[in-house]
Amino acid sequence: MSKQKTAVITGAGQGIGKGIAKRLADDGFAVVLSDINEEVLNSTIDEFKEQNIRVASFVGNVANPEDQKALVRTAVDHFGSVDVFINNAGIEQVSPILDIQPSDLEKLFQVNVFGVVYGIQAAAEQMKKQENGGKIINACSIAGHQSFTMLGAYCATKFAVRSLTQTAAQELAKYKITVNAYCPGIVGTSMWDRIDTAMVKYMGLQKGEAFKKFAEGIALGRTQEPEDVAKFVSYLASSDSDYMTGQSVIIDGGIVFN
Repeated sequence: MSKQKTAVITGAGQGIGKGIAKRLADDGFAVVLSDINEEVLNSTIDEFKEQNIRVASFVGNVANPEDQKALVRTAVDHFGSVDVFINNAGIEQVSPILDIQPSDLEKLFQVNVFGVVYGIQAAAEQMKKQENGGKIINACSIAGHQSFTMLGAYCATKFAVRSLTQTAAQELAKYKITVNAYCPGIVGTSMWDRIDTAMVKYMGLQKGEAFKKFAEGIALGRTQEPEDVAKFVSYLASSDSDYMTGQSVIIDGGIVFN
């Protein structure tokens, strides 16, 4: 019988990260969930344990490279390996380009870009030691393929994630490590609740109208659920995607076409 593989997911306390963790557990992975919000993380861990999922947790900040290394050590200590590492954690910021402050840029890039770099580094070093390859999967966005009004700084971070995904894929291929990214569209999570609230301030809309405005052009006629994203990440984490690397794939129901 083959050894159970381990998947590590950052930003996994809620939303897309939680959905991905649940799907990978259903696929047979032991899962290690990381989040900076201890209360939310513990709630999800309790829920998973009630479902008899093999799960471990780590409270940490992806923007801290030492936390990323410690996260990998936690996975190895609990389950013996890191086979899949998912850089899911991310934050948003809504602002006209003329109002973006240095502190906004610093926080966004620390989490969305630096965090991805540190995650790739920590995961790849462990996968190299294991000498049997692995899969690193990054959270990009349709905002990494097309820029949107009021989301300029956020979009810049996601364009950076696409670039990092391509570079890491080229450099790590010799170790049989693949690197790909998933690019969601409009998902009904707390992040979009915050984006909607900020849009109210800048665009003179009522609460809920920004979300509706962004969503009304989706070709498939509905916004995403975390499970929609998780199904694609399941493919990226599986052996079915072994010949795929360096790609940032849009899964948005039909918003951005390229």
